[in-house]
Amino acid sequence: MCRHVGYLGPAVSLADLLLEPEHSLLEQTWAPADMRGGGTINADGFGAGWYRADGSTARYRAAVPMWTDQSFRETAREVRSGAVVAAVRSATVGMPVVPGACAPFTDGTWLFSHNGRVTGWPDSVAKLAARLDVVDLLTLEAATDSALLWAVLRQRVLDGADPEVAVPELVGEVVAVAPDSRLNLLFSDGARLVATTWTHSLWVRQARGAVTVASEPFGARAGWREVPDRSLVVATVDDVELRPLEEMGER
Repeated sequence: MCRHVGYLGPAVSLADLLLEPEHSLLEQTWAPADMRGGGTINADGFGAGWYRADGSTARYRAAVPMWTDQSFRETAREVRSGAVVAAVRSATVGMPVVPGACAPFTDGTWLFSHNGRVTGWPDSVAKLAARLDVVDLLTLEAATDSALLWAVLRQRVLDGADPEVAVPELVGEVVAVAPDSRLNLLFSDGARLVATTWTHSLWVRQARGAVTVASEPFGARAGWREVPDRSLVVATVDDVELRPLEEMGER
């Protein structure tokens, strides 16, 4: 079911954030602690997205286990950023294992990751997909539920929707047609992290002018707190707000 990490704060190297800590995202590729029945490892690819000094995004993705990619390890030592979204992937059966299926997805100054699965794919969300511009639908990066969720969310944000509204609304729409889905979404615009928990694990930590949102705690254990299921997280370096999403289950 994948694992992801979002970080905002003082610039750090990707290696210090993703590779070196105890139970890092790298370790979670082969030894995740809380998959909740959604697989045993996350070896179907990975990706990391970060923000340059000018606010633009950069990204590295590969359809191989993170532990096998020496080029990424070398890149991770050199790249430093104050805003990062990264993920390791456990592909849903039947979905392609290609770089374009790996989070983070990006457009302009946005980064996005989906940890989970949409049940009944693709039939369950066909009507949701039909609302997309035909060109957007034909140019999905991969034929996966995550890529579709990103295309829908991206279009809404491009149309002016606040991610704090668009992200939970998307969860509600998917739950209405595919109620057993797992929908941990993670969005960044470089200044905030907007995330959801929907039947999967998520944790948050604030420390020293930084905030980290992650599927599983890593590094120093102090300061981590588990996010309740069916929650929206809106986090900046100064504040973390949790909002309930319970009402969506009644739609």
